[in-house]
Amino acid sequence: MNPATREQLLKVSTATLCTALFKRGLRNQFIQDLRPLNPGLPNMVGPAFTLRYMPAREDLNPISVFLERNHPQRQAVEQCPVGAVLVIDSRKDARAASAGAILVTRLMQRGAAGVVTDGGLRDSPDIARLAFPAYHQRPSAPTNLTLHQAIDIDRPIGCGDAPVFPGDVIVGDAEGVVVLPAHWADELAAEATEMTVFEDFVQEMVLQGRSILGLYPPTDEKSRADFAAWRQARGR
Repeated sequence: MNPATREQLLKVSTATLCTALFKRGLRNQFIQDLRPLNPGLPNMVGPAFTLRYMPAREDLNPISVFLERNHPQRQAVEQCPVGAVLVIDSRKDARAASAGAILVTRLMQRGAAGVVTDGGLRDSPDIARLAFPAYHQRPSAPTNLTLHQAIDIDRPIGCGDAPVFPGDVIVGDAEGVVVLPAHWADELAAEATEMTVFEDFVQEMVLQGRSILGLYPPTDEKSRADFAAWRQARGR
């Protein structure tokens, strides 16, 4: 992805990006029911690399499948590109884990930008101690084999009701994770950056006691003039 776009996305919120997406008619790009294990980290930004689980069929999903070097879960961890986010479709089912601390640590060591699942992660206290963005629905101790069968990688998936295509730009913050269509990423980043500057101005004015009427959105000339002066004074 464009390095300048990445730098912009590191500094904007998922809330602001959701508004920019809504202006373009996209209402379902925020992945539902996710929580960051380590909310104090900087934004997570990177293109999506995907793993899909299907309901496990017991005769095809014994623990011995992990002996296979081409097992899709293992291959997803080993093939996820540097700077990418591994996004896992676990069918919104957190009764069994999507991955655990060893695989997440391997992703971190390989240079991935983060991991996202609409299911659960095991060893979650260990993952929370890593300097690595990880998002899930809730902790889940059982192995993925209990309920999930890894079936393919780097294909379009659904994650928490959001459509995710390989290469879409994934952005996560302390609030959650949003999926940006790859072809709109540059303009969404630029628009969200401008929106953030204005929202910072509005927040400062509201903290000083100003009404939001005419200010947010700026429907009067005074608000627009005040914003221009505020922005110039702060070099933004």
